[in-house]
Amino acid sequence: MIGLYRPGTSVLHRMPTGLKLVCFIGASLAIATTTTSLWQVISALTFVMTGYACAGLSARVLASQVVAARWIILFMLAPQLLFLPAIDAVTNTARVALIVILAALFTLTTRIPDLLDATERACAPFRRFGIRPEAVALVLALTITSIPVIAGFAATIRDAQRARGIPPHRLSFAVPLLIMSLKHADDLADAVSARGIEP
Repeated sequence: MIGLYRPGTSVLHRMPTGLKLVCFIGASLAIATTTTSLWQVISALTFVMTGYACAGLSARVLASQVVAARWIILFMLAPQLLFLPAIDAVTNTARVALIVILAALFTLTTRIPDLLDATERACAPFRRFGIRPEAVALVLALTITSIPVIAGFAATIRDAQRARGIPPHRLSFAVPLLIMSLKHADDLADAVSARGIEP
């Protein structure tokens, strides 16, 4: 879901990180609150595709982000189809998927150190209220780096189940994914503690 930074000289690559983050949050809120019909979904998709084109990223890169978000799409769409009209289920799922793909565009055009520096600067005024900007930046860094790891766990589990002929099932997929994710969280906590970093 979260793509790795791809160097470039596009307008999105050169845009200041803080401004880019504000634009991403604004675009995500707009998609979340205004995308309620199929035509609006198509408009939002066109906007996201234009963003990838402006960043100089190929259709293949965009397709890879859609593939990476396939499990989110599947697990959101399937239960909604049981309780909602098909058009509503598709619209709700598309809204979330588009925001995820837009988030991938942000990380594909933004270096992680720049994002962390911008986060620290944005949180600096809240230090007087007991909030530590460096701790917020650390949490953000751990979150960003953990998302592709967990996505890798999901792919590994699915491939292993497919190789053993295990039919797709939410429970048989979710339980090992949860265990592997918790183990990864424990390893991260141990690594942070071993370096003497206080929460």
